[in-house]
Amino acid sequence: MKITKRIQTIPSYLFAEIEKKKQEALTRGMDIVNLGIGDPDLPTPDFIVESVIQAVQNPKNHDYPPYEGTLAFRKAVADWYMDRFGVELDAQTEVLSLIGSKEGIAHAFLTFLDPGDVAILPDPGYPVYQVNTLIAGGIPYMIPLKEENGYLLEFDAIDRGLLEKANLLFLNYPNNPTAAVATNEFLEQAVHFGRKHNLLICMDAAYSEVCYDGYKPRSILELKGAKDVVIEFHSLSKTFNMTGWRIGMAVGNKDAVQALGKIKTNIDSGIFKAIQEAGIIALGRYKETVNSHNVIYQKRRDIIVEGLNSLGWNVSKPKATFYIWAKVPNGMSSQEFTLFLLEKAGVLVVPGNGYGVCGEGYFRISITSPEEKLKEAVARIKKLGVAVAPVTAR
Repeated sequence: MKITKRIQTIPSYLFAEIEKKKQEALTRGMDIVNLGIGDPDLPTPDFIVESVIQAVQNPKNHDYPPYEGTLAFRKAVADWYMDRFGVELDAQTEVLSLIGSKEGIAHAFLTFLDPGDVAILPDPGYPVYQVNTLIAGGIPYMIPLKEENGYLLEFDAIDRGLLEKANLLFLNYPNNPTAAVATNEFLEQAVHFGRKHNLLICMDAAYSEVCYDGYKPRSILELKGAKDVVIEFHSLSKTFNMTGWRIGMAVGNKDAVQALGKIKTNIDSGIFKAIQEAGIIALGRYKETVNSHNVIYQKRRDIIVEGLNSLGWNVSKPKATFYIWAKVPNGMSSQEFTLFLLEKAGVLVVPGNGYGVCGEGYFRISITSPEEKLKEAVARIKKLGVAVAPVTAR
């Protein structure tokens, strides 16, 4: 049997490796406080669960769904974008259903990259961007996200010579893993840059509804001229605690949306219609859940940030996402520190270098665990006596 060179060049998926290490520790009988993967522990709201139960019982939902998503679901997405962001979308041509935003993002590289094309990607960044550039035969061009710049991608740092070979630029705000948020000025610069260089801007906006202290992230599609160059990926996973349901959407430039749909029709058969019906209900009643969830996450954020700072860290409270991005103690690499925490304290976090070279020296905490677990994690770290982190992290 031959394994392709394509497979041999891509690394194992970061969270699959983390899950493996967690299982090994559990096998040894260790009590683990899992602050690793960003999978909400809060249940999917009851009214969404009840809606899917009814939809499953309807035989009309048992056949193949429309490849691009039911028109009813796509209209619900368009209505939500108008209500939430003031962005008008044509449900027929500018909205595409996804089997979770990860799937749509992965297929974007097959859609918009020919072999040898360049994809401009953030570092640190969601590992799916770089891996799927490689799978598509593209060339990943990594742009450092610097702490001193608020982890905003610097357009001036992009080699102008490479722009002739580049076809897309991926952005992700609110950001995973750094929790950085985009300013209005930055979003304007992104749209201008895409229009100037005939570059597709792909915005991963999965965390736009997880936000605190009165902050409300914008959609890049709110900017004038954005539809000319932007496709935005969104998901119901984080907003409604529906990670396992696998439902999301791509919206924006109709040519990009239609091209992505063409790839998908040849690869998958769409989302179970009962789940799309539940998605319609979720989007129509989003205000009932988002605010209450964010109150919970904000309390958790404060427990971790204030807890780490009491031990000597200097971590700022993020305005969005359910992640804390912090410096590792002096003298330790990201990998060394995360293994140290797991083996000595039973606390599982994610090494920053798993998100790229520029993530070295950092680690990421997910606050998708109950308050008592977060307090326990801080107490365990305190017992280890690791409390040296002189550089502020956002």
